[in-house]
Amino acid sequence: MAQAKKSKTLSNTIALNKKSRFDYFLLERFEVGLMLQGWEVKSLRAKKVQLSDAYILIKNNEAWLFGALITPLATASTHIIPDPQRTRKLLLHRAQLDTLIGAVERKGQALIPTAMYWSKSNKAKLEIALATGKKQHDKRATEKDRDWGREKQRVMKSHKE
Repeated sequence: MAQAKKSKTLSNTIALNKKSRFDYFLLERFEVGLMLQGWEVKSLRAKKVQLSDAYILIKNNEAWLFGALITPLATASTHIIPDPQRTRKLLLHRAQLDTLIGAVERKGQALIPTAMYWSKSNKAKLEIALATGKKQHDKRATEKDRDWGREKQRVMKSHKE
């Protein structure tokens, strides 16, 4: 008899940047690869990543990830000195890079990392988004809508009972 395949209940998500939705209007999303060292991959598997202060700059027609904190494991490696906030190169197709360069330079948009996850081929991928910054009144409106949604759910729940 054939055995049934075990369903994977593990999430492919490594880290999320929840702050990005609050601080920016996210316009267009891209999936990009990362150039990582061995100790960084081990830390990603242990989910020791923080993207909240990370940003992306384009220098010399290449995209670079700044400010992402990948905490090294104590058992990482003895012959190297890991740098948790080192600059990491992003891997993009030329057409994607040209689109991003045009949006950042001409339209004044920002590149923000929104999520890091494992792809189907077990490679670490980073989701980045073209974004425009929110003003203070936009943030207040977002918070007001969120609070109203919660209040509406409470009223509906109490009304059903």
